[in-house]
Amino acid sequence: MNSDQRRKEILNKLNASYTPISATTFADTFGVTRQIIVADIALLRATGQPIRSEHKGYIIDKPDDSLIKRIVTKHDKAQVQDELYAIVDNGGKIIDVIVEHSVYDKITALLNLSSRYDVDQFVHKIQSTGANPLSILTEGLHTHTVSVKDQASYERILSALSNLNVLIEGE
Repeated sequence: MNSDQRRKEILNKLNASYTPISATTFADTFGVTRQIIVADIALLRATGQPIRSEHKGYIIDKPDDSLIKRIVTKHDKAQVQDELYAIVDNGGKIIDVIVEHSVYDKITALLNLSSRYDVDQFVHKIQSTGANPLSILTEGLHTHTVSVKDQASYERILSALSNLNVLIEGE
């Protein structure tokens, strides 16, 4: 298989997948190095393909009928898991986290968390690496972009976050 065929197959697999696919998985599939896959993804992006990187791999977002909302919360590091559970347990998908930094302006990190399993993996990564969540830069104040199937799900999320005393504002 030549490089053009490989890139076409990478694109086909991404378009067919609703979950991220890692560069390592692609490398194993095509018998090439991870670095070659990273270069292939860069070339596909250069041609205008909407491939997004996240901590679990590469994905192309699929259009759906979801509502996109923003939620502002404030809490300490110990409440990260509870906050994220409150969102996913009530029908939300956490697309990203945004902090407004005094020097760097808006800093956004993609999360794509839609289940307790995803949340657990994210929290484990923070704990095992000793990293801090972005909200540490803003004394716990941050915004999440969330995707919900309907207004009722969104209202449940706001209620759950309010019960945790972390909700500042919902859109």
